[in-house]
Amino acid sequence: MRKLLFILMTLVTAVSYASDIVCVGAAKQVVRGRDTVYVFRDEVALRSTCGDVEWFNVAGQCIASGVDEIYPDDGVYRIRKSNGQMSRPFRARKYSDLEQLAFTVETSCDNTILHVTGLDTCARTYSLSYTRLAWDSINNNWTDQSVTKTGDLAATIILYEPLYAPTVMRLCYDAEVRSEMGLDSACVETEVAEADIMAVNMHLTSLFSARNDSNEMERPTDATIIDAGSTATISGPFEVGFYSNPTPAVLYYTWEVYKAADLLVTRNDRDLRYTFVEPGSYRVKCTVNNNECTSETAEVQVNISESYLRVPNVFTPDGNGQNDEFRVAFRSIKKFHCEIYNRWGKKVYEWNDPGKGWDGTIYGKPAAEGAYYYVIRALGTDAGTGAKDARGHKIGVYHLSGDINLIRRKK
Repeated sequence: MRKLLFILMTLVTAVSYASDIVCVGAAKQVVRGRDTVYVFRDEVALRSTCGDVEWFNVAGQCIASGVDEIYPDDGVYRIRKSNGQMSRPFRARKYSDLEQLAFTVETSCDNTILHVTGLDTCARTYSLSYTRLAWDSINNNWTDQSVTKTGDLAATIILYEPLYAPTVMRLCYDAEVRSEMGLDSACVETEVAEADIMAVNMHLTSLFSARNDSNEMERPTDATIIDAGSTATISGPFEVGFYSNPTPAVLYYTWEVYKAADLLVTRNDRDLRYTFVEPGSYRVKCTVNNNECTSETAEVQVNISESYLRVPNVFTPDGNGQNDEFRVAFRSIKKFHCEIYNRWGKKVYEWNDPGKGWDGTIYGKPAAEGAYYYVIRALGTDAGTGAKDARGHKIGVYHLSGDINLIRRKK
């Protein structure tokens, strides 16, 4: 019977002739696709607008003849008018206040599927609300996002997105029909528990933390976060923190660091700290998974600059906040030593951190104006290869010396 009903309903055109049949009482005509259904709140009653007609059920049996109104059971019917013309099939059904659907949720790595039970052939609509995890790019964390989806109700509803965290799903249905008949909204809920969550996801971020009070070139000026798919150019050696930011169902992590096509490092921790030393282009990626699902991120690319060292020839330690120290400009320097001598060849200051400098004092007292002599020995991260530049100097090896002029501006 159901098979025959389905065949009849799918063979008809989009609507019955609206002028042929009208509802008697609290009812609603519903047209969804190729189906026409007359839904009644209480007693099912149909009236022909063509006068007295013959009424037939889905089996082709004549159930009433020569009348314009019938009170049938739920079912599919047709009428034959006085001119012999048969109407298209239509359905009449009673909508019970006690009727309620139910549904279960099937989760997977890629989709979420609702299996709805209690349906019949009546065309119906639904509204589904739930909470999902979404990445907040402003606060750099996963956050709850309310979602509402609508559509035509069917035995299977595919959401085409996975669930990453537990939620309660609320399915409301037949809003239009129930409102037309003065009925309250009908909703049913199903909880998706933590044990049901299979899908995994992550959002790779990288934290580049700058050193304070540094004149290093191509170093971030503050704590800088870049997302997966981005590229950062920095000078080495430099330690970077990489964070997987996983969703709750993640169990395992695989970090990989590549230089060009060469795999340098593999780690299995939730997050990764890695120090980039040698110049070159690096790729960092992370894969997260559990026993069911795997999610691979887009990679982060880190470019480490070749070394560079430039020495000024003057500084003005007058306390105005500009050029108050003798400092070098540099990038990718791994070893550094600088000595300052006065005009008589006496060492007055030395230091080992290229990010620091000489403030123009000797034993805590202001040094005299004039020319001083510096000697710098430094190694870049690209030293040791034996390669030479255009002037024949070994790349990454710095032996520098010269005059630095100390000038105090009059206040």
